[in-house]
Amino acid sequence: MQDMLVRLYDLPDSGDLIKRLEAEGIFIRRALAPDKHRVLDYVAKISSASARSEADVAFSRQPISVFIATRGAEILGYACYHATCLDFFGPTAVSESARGKGVGKALLLRSLEAMYHEGYGYAIIGGVGPAEFYAKTAGATLIDGSNPGMYKDFLPLLKEASAASGEDCT
Repeated sequence: MQDMLVRLYDLPDSGDLIKRLEAEGIFIRRALAPDKHRVLDYVAKISSASARSEADVAFSRQPISVFIATRGAEILGYACYHATCLDFFGPTAVSESARGKGVGKALLLRSLEAMYHEGYGYAIIGGVGPAEFYAKTAGATLIDGSNPGMYKDFLPLLKEASAASGEDCT
């Protein structure tokens, strides 16, 4: 999967989307230190152990570089930046029950806006899956020659590695 580049100085305004979500009782906010264990448990449940590790690193940043979507006490999604590398967006995911409402878009835009306000002109979305979503939402473009990029030496879990190679490690 290739990386994508985003011009942070040319992002669409997220204000109307954020207001619409708030009217539905969904709030996008930067995670706080007391949220850490609940958020990390959520990340591991909805994504992977590797994504949990990345989110853990994002909690060590100042300011914390994790945004969450909540409805009451329920976490609906998360987005991290400055996790694997500075100036990288990701990982991110949204609960199935909250998909199609704009939650992922809001998490992406809030994260990218935060990166812009921290002084970055561009951001990299590492190892993207839904390239079309990032292109449409943030104007992201593919970076030639970026596959596998920063993740070339990624150490997959034994189970993931065996599934990829077709071997049985039991």
